[in-house]
Amino acid sequence: MPYRTLKPDCVIATIDALARRIGERFPGSGLERVAQELCEAARSCASEAERLRRPVIAIRLSVYSVWALGAGALAWIALTLHYGAMEFEAASLVQVLEPAMNIAVLMGLGVLTLGRLEERWKRAKALDYLHELRSIAHVVDMHQLTKDPYRRALPATASSPKIHLEGAMLERYLDYCSEMLSLTAKLAALFAQSCRDPEVVAGAGDIEQLTTALSRKIWQKIMAFSRYEEAGPDITRARAS
Repeated sequence: MPYRTLKPDCVIATIDALARRIGERFPGSGLERVAQELCEAARSCASEAERLRRPVIAIRLSVYSVWALGAGALAWIALTLHYGAMEFEAASLVQVLEPAMNIAVLMGLGVLTLGRLEERWKRAKALDYLHELRSIAHVVDMHQLTKDPYRRALPATASSPKIHLEGAMLERYLDYCSEMLSLTAKLAALFAQSCRDPEVVAGAGDIEQLTTALSRKIWQKIMAFSRYEEAGPDITRARAS
């Protein structure tokens, strides 16, 4: 179904559009550079998620080779036995079955090891990209920390950050930060969609929870800013009194 899975090209197109909007609204800003980094990360994540969705041919060929070698060894043992001179006693039977059992056990261990090798390799690659997305989310949060909607209502101190944005521009800046966090979570979801490993799915879920919590803080600021703008004259009179 076309609307039951995330399409990487659509996610990339949305992030590209957001980066252009930020660049047009806040040219040369740090948030624009973060958006550009997110665009690059989106392309890398989409490419890697697609690669993780496909089987690793080299590892699969190794598994098939182990199967083939084990089957060949068992066939060789069966063909080289001298059945005419064999006495089917318990001791003789154990001597015949022992090498075959050893080969079967080694073949099974080899297959399990190589099968888990593909799983571990995919998990490690996905977790590396999820760590990068987690770092981007924290960088976005750093850009909105000093955007305080109440700072005009309080007297500035020597350590207060300088006011660069006011009014609708400040609200738009916070809105862009929230959108970037949401799209960062969508990039993490691409890995959970492509790699069903429990650790990868849990890691993607952790990033979604993180970005949701950070976005909630931003929207609390936006709502506070809206209330502050509506009560602007009253706040000004309160400060004067």
